[in-house]
Amino acid sequence: MNPTAPNHSASGQVTFLGAGPGDPGLLTLRAVEALASADVLIADPQVLDVVRVHARAQVDTPLQASTDEASIPADVPALRDTANLVMAAARAGKRVVRAVSGDPGLDGYVAGEMLACAAEGIVFEVVPGIAAAVGVPAYAGVPLRDAEGTDVRFVDARTADARCWSEVGASDATAVVSTSLDSVAAAAGELVSGGRKPDTPMTVTVAGTTTRQRTWTATLGSVAQVLKAAKVLPSPDGGQPVIAVVGERSAAAQRDRLSWFESKPLFGWRVLVPRTKEQAASLSDQLVSYGAVSHEVPTIAVEPPRTPQQMERAVKGLVTGRYEWIAFTSVNAVKAVREKFEEYGLDARAFAGIKVAAVGEQTAKALVAFGVKPDLVPSGEQSAAGLLEDWPPYDPVFDPIDRVFLPRADIATETLVAGLIELGWEVDDVTAYRTVRASPPPAETREAIKGGGFDAVLFTSSSTVRNLVGIAGKPHNVTVIACIGPATAKTAEEHGLRVDVMSPEPSVHKLAEALADFGAARRDAAIEAGDPVTRPSERRPGSRRRARS
Repeated sequence: MNPTAPNHSASGQVTFLGAGPGDPGLLTLRAVEALASADVLIADPQVLDVVRVHARAQVDTPLQASTDEASIPADVPALRDTANLVMAAARAGKRVVRAVSGDPGLDGYVAGEMLACAAEGIVFEVVPGIAAAVGVPAYAGVPLRDAEGTDVRFVDARTADARCWSEVGASDATAVVSTSLDSVAAAAGELVSGGRKPDTPMTVTVAGTTTRQRTWTATLGSVAQVLKAAKVLPSPDGGQPVIAVVGERSAAAQRDRLSWFESKPLFGWRVLVPRTKEQAASLSDQLVSYGAVSHEVPTIAVEPPRTPQQMERAVKGLVTGRYEWIAFTSVNAVKAVREKFEEYGLDARAFAGIKVAAVGEQTAKALVAFGVKPDLVPSGEQSAAGLLEDWPPYDPVFDPIDRVFLPRADIATETLVAGLIELGWEVDDVTAYRTVRASPPPAETREAIKGGGFDAVLFTSSSTVRNLVGIAGKPHNVTVIACIGPATAKTAEEHGLRVDVMSPEPSVHKLAEALADFGAARRDAAIEAGDPVTRPSERRPGSRRRARS
């Protein structure tokens, strides 16, 4: 039976799904498929955000109203006892996804839920996930085996008995110990008591596979002192889970060369991007590839033009053959025209016979989503100037119509209009939408901006500088300021900010690349000086940074 096919029996079906150790990118393709077809999603709180993004908007998520067991009403099952919820949804004919951290085969409670399904004849499947005991060492740069085929033993410190510690302690196998931060020293002591030497190398990783990951290298005898010197113990967060890897051949001594994840140039940096999630999609993906956490804050809002008649006439002109070309310079322009089309009952077929130009990857994608493939996209710089470089001059022999429709923002520059006229074209320059300052972000975000909670801010235009300062306040002096070009940098300096990073080209992706180069140089300098690698937000000098004179 295909588990994703509709089930026509009285009962539904259940997918027990492993969500991996924390990195959303470690979900399997099968897991994403199952989530997309789920009617009900029952997830452990620590993986809810990882899996919910792949579920349908209308998916039912019982049990997730609160992640605090103390605040759950008495008539709601405890977080650990989810079998009743799973069974009730399946009996109602629903497709249920039960998502757990790591791999469901290593979760004893999930095994009980599977047995309950089997007892009632409910169809279920298991989608394996990457277990934390395997995934976390890989992200920490600690291979578990070498060319000589080292044995690997997995130990859960919560359930390990004296016999287990003795067997692992007496062996020379690599031991992967699942424990908590405040119990890792006790686990090390158990291994020493079992026969391991106190100078046996070990690594300890917390928040593995996430941008909060942190790894310490120590020995069984020194781990308590190392964690104390790092000021992570004692701590109220001592109960958080860790993965400790113990063994002479577990490559702990080679972490400086194998630590690929924590050595990313912007690892753990919180980077503020003054754009909407839709506008910042590809930029945010690029920042994530550098190890950063992207936080989008819209600084402008889009509203219809005050006088819509001009836009209405232009859209009607598209249908009646008034234009040879239409040029889109933003996603918002595509959206404005699409909304007007829908208002008139039109679709992408109205573009038949009209050449379409687009500036920027996201603009082109928005057109494709509308059903329109652009005829012209700049081959070089993604800007009005880049578009003009490739735009053909008007030729009365080959161009039956000499007119271009240019839907744009009310504050757009005249560069494109002037360039098209110079090439011999007539231009209907139409205000398709207005840009206004966005509403202030939540108080928590404003405090992070002003208080140094962000490591960097990417400014992509002068208006993003003015608007961000206007709606949220001036970024703290520890925050790295990155600007897309000289004009934006000048505006930042006028607002009392020192520009740390300048893009070599007017491109958001080159700007992100320049920030990554800055982060890498900063990291290399700290290592060379023998200092710990820190994020900019981990320094909090008292005075606000001023622009250099």
